[in-house]
Amino acid sequence: MFDNLSDKLDRAFKVLKGQGKITEINVAETLKEVRKALLDADVSYKVAKTFTQNVKDKAMGANVLTAISPSQLMVKIVHDELAELMGGEHTELNIKPNPSIILIAGLQGSGKTTFSAKLANYLLTKKSKKPLLVAGDVYRPAAITQLKVLGEQIGVEVYHEDGNKNPVSIAENAVRYAREKGYNVIIVDTAGRLAVDQQMMNEISAVHKKINPHETLFVVDSMTGQDAVNTAKAFNDVLDYTGVVLTKLDGDTRGGAALTIRSVVDKPIKFVGIGEKMDALDVFYPNRMADRILGMGDVVSLVERAQEQFDAEESRRLQKRIAKDQFNFNDFLKQISQIKKMGNVKDLMSMIPGMGKALKDIDIDDDAFKSVEAIIHSMTEAEREDPKLIDGSRRKRIAAGSGTTIQEVNNLIKQFESTRKMMKMMTAGGGINNSARMMQSMQSKMKM
Repeated sequence: MFDNLSDKLDRAFKVLKGQGKITEINVAETLKEVRKALLDADVSYKVAKTFTQNVKDKAMGANVLTAISPSQLMVKIVHDELAELMGGEHTELNIKPNPSIILIAGLQGSGKTTFSAKLANYLLTKKSKKPLLVAGDVYRPAAITQLKVLGEQIGVEVYHEDGNKNPVSIAENAVRYAREKGYNVIIVDTAGRLAVDQQMMNEISAVHKKINPHETLFVVDSMTGQDAVNTAKAFNDVLDYTGVVLTKLDGDTRGGAALTIRSVVDKPIKFVGIGEKMDALDVFYPNRMADRILGMGDVVSLVERAQEQFDAEESRRLQKRIAKDQFNFNDFLKQISQIKKMGNVKDLMSMIPGMGKALKDIDIDDDAFKSVEAIIHSMTEAEREDPKLIDGSRRKRIAAGSGTTIQEVNNLIKQFESTRKMMKMMTAGGGINNSARMMQSMQSKMKM
């Protein structure tokens, strides 16, 4: 995400590299490139102009410490302004009332239904809530069926009324049903249209007035750029929603919606969708997103994802095995499984500082570990327990059984030995981040 913007900003900062001090001339030259980068990312001219003026004011008024180069100072100022542009502080979802009612709105095709299911999954698995999904889209063909299928996948009930074409009464009845059955969060999916129209606005406004939601989230397809921002403004004039959700942020997006929407509607971005899977939903943190745009990674989010998969008992067992030099391919396989549960591999690795640029032209899909797992599964139990048994003839058999080459088997065994040594050295540092650190050691394997 934001690869093109990140590259252009990086080139802009190079203007100041080697400069002894900040001057009005080199700042102007740098900010000219920054403004171009923002405009190319589909940020509105007005927002881009205000942004660069704010950066200039702070850069010219700053005392450059001897330990900080002008380019480093400029990066810091731009980082802070980017975070401020996207909202500054993280805003929590209001789920304190019992039950909490969350209304989902947006245009057709923005990803409302998928997000509704993702949100239910997030509240169920990470907030220990008991959510109810409400199928309020009575117009789009198969919308109710889609929500029911997704609800079944994540184990969340979907309230729907066959034959009822009145979204207001459906929402009202769903709230009553949820209270009777003890649900503490109600997520109401609503109908979208291909464009903003009065009928749509009247209908969503009527639903809003009837159920009086604690949160109204407007879902935006981030790939539509400034069109998304204009639509968000039109909806906000009618609904006065409480937060924005950016979907498809992992796609071919230039980032304009994420950078502009807060300044236009003055509403916080609360979530971003980063894939189709039900766990592909991130809470939005402006500061962390600014880190990622500027290629600084996002270690905090990476560690949080690792902690979600963290098993204290398994970690203690693994640390003992590593300390005794007993780490084997079965343990290796479990570590891979943990990493896969954390999300998209390329997205995870881009959270490691400096890795974003290295991965820019490398295609790493969700099956990045497929050949690795195939090779390990082709080993006998004895070979997994004791890799020293794997001689030339065994490597040939493993390659044939896994559909890979002997060279790939050799590379994996070599990488495994390097990983085992690294993990033994870091055992004293604790086990929570083993998975994240192991990914760095596997970079060469995934590049191959």
